Amino acid sequence: MAKKEFVNRMFDSIAPTYDILNHLLSLDIDKSWRRKAVAEIMTDSPQMVIDLACGTGDFAIALAKSGVPHVKGFDISEEMLKIGRAKVAKTPLYDHTLTLELGDSEDLPLADNSADAVSVAFGIRNFEHKEKGLEEMYRILRSGGKLCVLELSIPSNPIIRSLYKIYFLHILPFFGGLISGNREAYRYLPISVINFPKPPIFLQMMKNAGFTNTKSLSFTFGLCQLYIGRKP
Repeated sequence: MAKKEFVNRMFDSIAPTYDILNHLLSLDIDKSWRRKAVAEIMTDSPQMVIDLACGTGDFAIALAKSGVPHVKGFDISEEMLKIGRAKVAKTPLYDHTLTLELGDSEDLPLADNSADAVSVAFGIRNFEHKEKGLEEMYRILRSGGKLCVLELSIPSNPIIRSLYKIYFLHILPFFGGLISGNREAYRYLPISVINFPKPPIFLQMMKNAGFTNTKSLSFTFGLCQLYIGRKP
């Protein structure tokens, strides 16, 4: 089975419990990481932001609430999108527009140079072809536009790393599988983080796709990285 098909089925399966588990198992720290990423995007006062691998819409909603006039999210899991759309329907966005659509982040139905910023929060590690995804992000960004990728990472401190791996490889899969009913999903998710390229390698991948002014910001002892780049 291709990775894209596996990821699609997996997220469709865990969609009903995804939000609860996401916040519970991260002790709600993920919310502070999202706020920092949104703040970084808002420094440019973008008019149109494309949020990829948008899942149940938390990041896209946060962008709209922060004042982005037009936000469009894409995800390959229809079940995740259904939950996201229900959240959007309950969110007062006033004159802002926010849509969540079914779409492949490696092949987007968008014109060249159509976005002021592109975001991906905790989703790029699930791309089947990360390089192709980065090239697509570059294509849809206008000149001067910003890319912000928020992703989990492995702490560099050996003590914190050891404790993290015990939690991430044993405790999280047990409780995640117990609550969601899908043990395979919560075995896959930790491995996907461990296998994600280290910050210097991912920054080079961004440069290879054409991005300049690339940098990464580390949060919470290196548990999360925010990757930033611009289209020249």
